[in-house]
Amino acid sequence: MSGKRKAEDISEEPETKQHKDDKKEENEEVSAKEEENGETGSPLPSSNNDNENGSQDGLASAGTEDKKDDKDVEEKKPDNCGTVLVCGSTNWDLTGRKNVPKGTKGGSGRNLWSPHRFTPLDGVPVRLVASGSSSVHSIIVTEDGAAMSFGRNEKGQLGTGDLKRRDIPYLIEAMKGLNVVGAACGKNHTLLLTDRGEVYACGDNKLGQCGVGNQNPSILTFTQISYKGPPIVKLGSGAEFSMILDCKGALHSFGLPEYGQLGHNTDGKYFVTCNKLGFHCETAPKRIVFYIEKAKDGHITPVEVVEIADFSCGSNHTVAVDSHKRVFSWGWGGLGRLGHAEQKDEMIPRLIKFFDTQSRGVKSVHCGSSFSLAINELGAVYLFGQTKRTGEANMYPKPIQDLTGWAVRSVGCSFTSIVMAADESVIAWGPSPTYGELGFGELHRSSTTPMEVKALEGIYVHQVTCGLGHTLFVARNQTEQERAKIDKLAEYTP
Repeated sequence: MSGKRKAEDISEEPETKQHKDDKKEENEEVSAKEEENGETGSPLPSSNNDNENGSQDGLASAGTEDKKDDKDVEEKKPDNCGTVLVCGSTNWDLTGRKNVPKGTKGGSGRNLWSPHRFTPLDGVPVRLVASGSSSVHSIIVTEDGAAMSFGRNEKGQLGTGDLKRRDIPYLIEAMKGLNVVGAACGKNHTLLLTDRGEVYACGDNKLGQCGVGNQNPSILTFTQISYKGPPIVKLGSGAEFSMILDCKGALHSFGLPEYGQLGHNTDGKYFVTCNKLGFHCETAPKRIVFYIEKAKDGHITPVEVVEIADFSCGSNHTVAVDSHKRVFSWGWGGLGRLGHAEQKDEMIPRLIKFFDTQSRGVKSVHCGSSFSLAINELGAVYLFGQTKRTGEANMYPKPIQDLTGWAVRSVGCSFTSIVMAADESVIAWGPSPTYGELGFGELHRSSTTPMEVKALEGIYVHQVTCGLGHTLFVARNQTEQERAKIDKLAEYTP
């Protein structure tokens, strides 16, 4: 029985003042319990203040609370919105290639060596930016949940209905009227997540990475994936595979199974002819069922995983964290990117033993092309794999000493570069050659150790994401001071 109905019953019966006070206390206990169980109308802090201040009438506090909360939800805008900044390569056709492919416009677009304001989005509050370590395209989500795309479009990954590259963000027509809350970019495909837990995909689908139930070569407009299950809460994309997480903590994967990156205990290989290999691709989301622990002698023990809390996809591998803060990894094992102190590919999610020996569990993971990052509950950042193009690789997780004491908020992983938003600063590092994605400026283009990006000093960055050769930031612009600092940055107009 709700607090409101109880209060009505009380007002109908004539009772003594003492009895009324007892009932009022009971009502407050009920409403407090409901709040603990997450049954109140709104998660906003204002809903709790009424009870804390002690409303005189139980009916007033319970009856008007829901209405007040609904009003707050309508008026309250997302706090994490801001201005989009960009740095790195804007020549989408040439990024990651030696020559521009035949039939493309040619090499238009320059390298931005420091963060620039993106003029097509001037005055547009943005709450989310997304790209991927093998992507040369990006997704931008505005404050109202509208999705825009720009960059390379050779396989229709922008969802524009054609194959023309876009230098200016294009409002995705197929997603009009839907509130987009998440996005993930693969090499040539894109996934979008709505607030109803539905997933839409477009782009290259030769290997089933769009999850629409077939292997049609390309999907030019956003199409809902072939999935009937609990609502989805998070998306991830490798180069040619995709991963989705449902609200019950189950992971589902689809696309290319090479290296075991889908986690279904197979790499999907078969002989098409005597000297040609093919792959049995997953064309629709398939749940990952088994998680294992492997001893040094090769003995395998199943691990009971209640639910997955976070995950991240590299080009051909995935790392995930469960609700007990344990870390699992699978896929391509080269250069130690799985953190198992060996270079074997893993076909099933395998527990990373290293984090079991630590006093604190892992809260988030982030994957680049050939490396992985894990951040534990104390804020320590661990790296495994290789960010350099030559030299030794980290075969098991090692803490990055230079980041001790920084509270890392958002991480963007590129092919070999890493950009992080921490406290009031942005930290980046990556080996040469770069396209300017680190934002250090033209004189100091790369760094093998973490360094602060001086151009963004004093600018609070909500979120950062990296593509193959570019970086996007969402910078806070709530005060006059913050807006003045952002206005001092150079402009980039495509």
